[in-house]
Amino acid sequence: MNVVGVSACPAGLAHTPMAAKALEKAGKELDWNVRIEQQGMMGPVNPITQAEADAADFVLIASDQKITSMERFEGKPIIRVDINTCIKAPKAVLKKCAAAVKKES
Repeated sequence: MNVVGVSACPAGLAHTPMAAKALEKAGKELDWNVRIEQQGMMGPVNPITQAEADAADFVLIASDQKITSMERFEGKPIIRVDINTCIKAPKAVLKKCAAAVKKES
């Protein structure tokens, strides 16, 4: 499974990297390719390329903030999840999102 996403919180200093690291670690445990871009006051960190976006099975947005450059993900299933849930239960979030995407197709 190929997953790209964006994590963002108001400041982008604590929850943003925590969620990104938790999701990427959970992806490794599931043997999935998971890349999470971080957006905050410092600008994008670990930006998702267009090629990575095109290859993704779905896009995970771990935020309730406005995300920049969403046009990269046009045509892909996009799932928004509370950032705190991504920190607390990242593996469950990834599995639930994948199941929802499979159900839709």
